[in-house]
Amino acid sequence: MNRLIFLLPGLLSAEVHQLTLRSAVDLALKQNPDVLLARLDEQRAALAIKVARDPFIPKLYVGSGAAYTTGFPMSVEGSAPSIVQARGVASVYNRQQKFQLERAREESKTASIDAGSRRTEVVYRTVELYLDAERKGRLAEMAARAIPGARKIEDIVRARAEEGRELPVEKSRAALETARLEHRKLEMDLDREQAEAALAVVLGLPAGDLARPAEDQRAAPSVPMTVGEAVEAALRENREIARIESAMRAKGWEAKAERAARLPRLDLVAQYGLFAKFNNFEEYFNRFQRHNGQIGVSLQIPVFAGAASQAMAARADNEGARLRLELDQLRGRIRTETQRRFLELKRAESARQLTRQALEVAREDLGIQLARFDEGRATVKQVEEARASEHLKWMEYYDAQAALDRARYALLSQTGGLEAALPR
Repeated sequence: MNRLIFLLPGLLSAEVHQLTLRSAVDLALKQNPDVLLARLDEQRAALAIKVARDPFIPKLYVGSGAAYTTGFPMSVEGSAPSIVQARGVASVYNRQQKFQLERAREESKTASIDAGSRRTEVVYRTVELYLDAERKGRLAEMAARAIPGARKIEDIVRARAEEGRELPVEKSRAALETARLEHRKLEMDLDREQAEAALAVVLGLPAGDLARPAEDQRAAPSVPMTVGEAVEAALRENREIARIESAMRAKGWEAKAERAARLPRLDLVAQYGLFAKFNNFEEYFNRFQRHNGQIGVSLQIPVFAGAASQAMAARADNEGARLRLELDQLRGRIRTETQRRFLELKRAESARQLTRQALEVAREDLGIQLARFDEGRATVKQVEEARASEHLKWMEYYDAQAALDRARYALLSQTGGLEAALPR
């Protein structure tokens, strides 16, 4: 009861969004916080490429170094005093920065792969929560459908008890069965609301809203037919493998960039200055010229670069080797996990078929008991036992169907075909 009192205020103010599986996934990809954060990381990595490319893009700086001179004209921030100054610079040969640019490009690919991994995780989590909410909704509806039949039996038993054809205790037993089913419906309604609230959170809906699965006739998704096909697809499509491989290439470029710190650098430089006579150029130089410019190259040759660059290159190599070991371990885990999920799918298919057969038997038995009850050849207890058995078999069937759906989508998530398998 405390649980009901706690949930009711939120449920009364909640907005219910009815969604199909496809629309739920589309909404999650549009506004799930994890997906949005991954996109921001991807954008940040793309901007890092522009930063690394910047030294190779020609730049022009315009300003002034105006100053009054008394005596010999000295420099203003390294340049002769001038009314207008202009300076252009661009890297022509810089292997270290070139390798850093390649590293930034590879890290951008890594960020894109990681964004794709988060996208797949959100899709799978959405599918899981959707199937759970769908299952609990079906169970709640089934519990509601069982109540009218129980009340009908209760009315019949009450009438027979009043006529003396049933013991008074049978009337109490029938009322207890009705109360039990009503309590079960309440519990299932609360479980359904909780599942729908959890689904709403992953969809990025406002706090307090509910996401309710709509009636949706979905075809069973196509899955790999053999465990070998599943393992091959998982190793080929796994984004974590692609991410580590991309990170390894980025570490390779980083090591090359650190080793290239000992290579020469060549920059193109150009400069212009508009001089004034009040800076005493005519008094200390043989010839005064108002417009002055120069263009050339700046060559830097590291002679003693220190040991830091070699140490950082070695560290990058070390991290690359660690990533290579992680990659080997990951391939083994993916192979084992894919085999496990494939076997779980086969087990779920067998269990669903078994529960379907058991359900058909229970439904036939209930029909027989109801017919016998109408003829006066069956007791209320026998009818209720048959009804309880059918109710239990329905629950087992829904659980088995939900387990089968989860197993299918879990295998598709492992093999990279989850989003493509969702209904349009």
